[in-house]
Amino acid sequence: MLATALAGAGNAPGYPTALGTAALRTAAAAWLRRRLGVQVADPLGTDPSVIPTVGSKELVALLPTMLGLRGGGTVLVPEVAYPTYEVGAVLAGLAVRRTDTPPADATGVVLAWLNSPGNPHGRVLTDDQLRAWVEWGRAHGIPVIADECYITLGWDVEPRSLLHPDVAGADHSGLLAVHSLSKQSTAAGYRAGLLSGDPALVRTVWEVRRHLGLLVPTPVQVAMTAGLADDAHVDAQRERYRARREQLAAAVRGAGARIDHSEAGLYLWVTRDEDCWTTIDWLAGLGIVAAPGSFYGPAGAQHVRMALTAIDERIATAVERLAG
Repeated sequence: MLATALAGAGNAPGYPTALGTAALRTAAAAWLRRRLGVQVADPLGTDPSVIPTVGSKELVALLPTMLGLRGGGTVLVPEVAYPTYEVGAVLAGLAVRRTDTPPADATGVVLAWLNSPGNPHGRVLTDDQLRAWVEWGRAHGIPVIADECYITLGWDVEPRSLLHPDVAGADHSGLLAVHSLSKQSTAAGYRAGLLSGDPALVRTVWEVRRHLGLLVPTPVQVAMTAGLADDAHVDAQRERYRARREQLAAAVRGAGARIDHSEAGLYLWVTRDEDCWTTIDWLAGLGIVAAPGSFYGPAGAQHVRMALTAIDERIATAVERLAG
């Protein structure tokens, strides 16, 4: 479906719009409302509340810079976190502090990243935890940004968006959320992401992006518009992931390992209460590749990340090998 829309819009020799087509912004706002219960400000207004991005990784890496946060200060990232949050801080000349709770001392903090559901561990923040970050950020005038790229993949719990009215309140001041079609639409190669939330912050990012040439190609914007309007393909892919998760989780536990968190997302956070590299060696001996938890911070040193993104046949093979 996305591929058909992409091909149909292939004759697009002109420059794409950094702001996003009106059709795409309308579809994105409708998706946020329908799937996440989030009502953004007028998506077609003078101050945009949602814009497309070239996937989510470049946005994560460049956001501190695009918000003008260079020259000093500290970025907060989760204790166990996707490395690009730290890369973005370092790129902007900022320090990094790892924390899963709002710090009492906010001195020097310029931005806080949340990731729920989390990569690599699938942890989902509760409404109370999200509200605590919202209140803290607004009290100190610090933007709070939620990476929600796995939000449609809740298994044991239903993830909540930072922008949901039960969390954010009546408006999105000081808040941004990042979303992606890479996971829910298996469209990683399209580089199709979204940024939404506080119109003042979104506008700042948009104004920098258009001068940097960070423009989502027009055919991709058309494909995004089609993908965001269609829930059926998202639900079908979700069921594929669910089936893989059930099979792999049972095999991991049957082999004597433990799964922590992993209540949402595309990964199992696996431990045998040993150094992660020892677990990596055990899995490698079975012909199974996983990511060492130490890649995601010191707190991950006794875990490995096992992905549900392999094709069904490879998941089945891993299950057989774990069974011995």
